[in-house]
Amino acid sequence: MPALIFDCDGVLADTERAGHLPAFNQTFLEFGIPVRWSDEDYAEKVKIGGGKERMASLLTPEFVRLNGLPADPEGQKRMLAEWHKRKTEIYTQLVDEGRLPARPGIARIVAEADAAGWQLAVASTSAEPSVRAVLEHSVGPDLAARFGVFAGDVVAHKKPAPDIYLLALEGLGADPDDAVVVEDSANGMLAALAAGLRTVVTVSAYTVDEDFTGASLVVSSLGDPAEPATALDDPLGIHPHGVVTLGDIEEIRTRPRPDSRKRPEER
Repeated sequence: MPALIFDCDGVLADTERAGHLPAFNQTFLEFGIPVRWSDEDYAEKVKIGGGKERMASLLTPEFVRLNGLPADPEGQKRMLAEWHKRKTEIYTQLVDEGRLPARPGIARIVAEADAAGWQLAVASTSAEPSVRAVLEHSVGPDLAARFGVFAGDVVAHKKPAPDIYLLALEGLGADPDDAVVVEDSANGMLAALAAGLRTVVTVSAYTVDEDFTGASLVVSSLGDPAEPATALDDPLGIHPHGVVTLGDIEEIRTRPRPDSRKRPEER
């Protein structure tokens, strides 16, 4: 069976600005850490794969010394795990309160793919409880139960390494030619491409200016009739008309991959 694999953050819902950023800042406040990331700060932090890794970027020797934090690797590991656990709790509460609505087209395309017998999966290195919460609120509990979820600290290397997508392919029993990925970031796209996967990019607020050379289609979203999508780069000539349909996804799956060595203006 063909497979449709989604990233979570920025793909299923616009989670970064409305969810992760306030959850990080609330966590820092509760632990007495004198940090509050602005929107501009977080635009850089999202380029780091993984929540613990984003938090760890604070731990310069000077920051550790000034704030009386553990200086040894094991102590820092335990501290980061504690911070991240609390951050996940705060974030999940925001999801449960309905603060993070699904992005346009997600529920529609998932329903279409499920009805057509496609396998469905999420591949994300965000914490699994967070991913499952976003998934259920984005597509509903019935469809969410039909997904394979590959998330959290289950691979050695996070995006842009291909590990999470290779794990998803193994778990689904799928060949790269059987699957299409929906991503929102250059790091995520590079991870999917390195796993041999064709990729549709739905840009988010933090990623709209990134280089998506190698993607099969770049759109503003998957689109719904009330919130139509705009094609930003269409190297295969798919020409979605306001919405990306399952037929478009199937065409992408069966077409040759774009030349990832060429930038869009060179094609």
